[in-house]
Amino acid sequence: MSDAEDDYDAADAGAADCTPCEAGSVRKGQFLKIKGRPCKIIDTSKAKVGKHGAAKCSFTGTDIFTGKKLECVAPAGAQLAQPIVDRTDLQLVDVTDEGFLSLMTDSAETRDDMKLPDDSALAEKIKNLFDEGKDLSVTVLKACGQEQVIDVKTIST
Repeated sequence: MSDAEDDYDAADAGAADCTPCEAGSVRKGQFLKIKGRPCKIIDTSKAKVGKHGAAKCSFTGTDIFTGKKLECVAPAGAQLAQPIVDRTDLQLVDVTDEGFLSLMTDSAETRDDMKLPDDSALAEKIKNLFDEGKDLSVTVLKACGQEQVIDVKTIST
């Protein structure tokens, strides 16, 4: 067998980004993966057990990156995927002309791979505050292999 046949690192099922949870235990405000997207649950409802079957749970959530509303219905005993969501505050060092942000972590390492957010109002706010020469901190949300800037605030010195 050659080394090319044994390359298991090439495929990723995305299982490390989520933890299993039972549909009946999911509550409002928690995170859930709906249609492959990480969502924050804004509404839940549970239909009682009927004559022919198990109780059903209905979830309504908003995508944490796009804000799009998604819905899901599952039996109460079904195993669903709960995304691991990580929120980090990083200091803004520079904004490039191409729309990339230069960010500094707590360990004083720089990251240059983050783009300005798709939300034009937030992107303009970041650019304007940076052009005014203020020290800024951006909040980065990470889930399911995707990262995005969701907020900006000035650092008081």
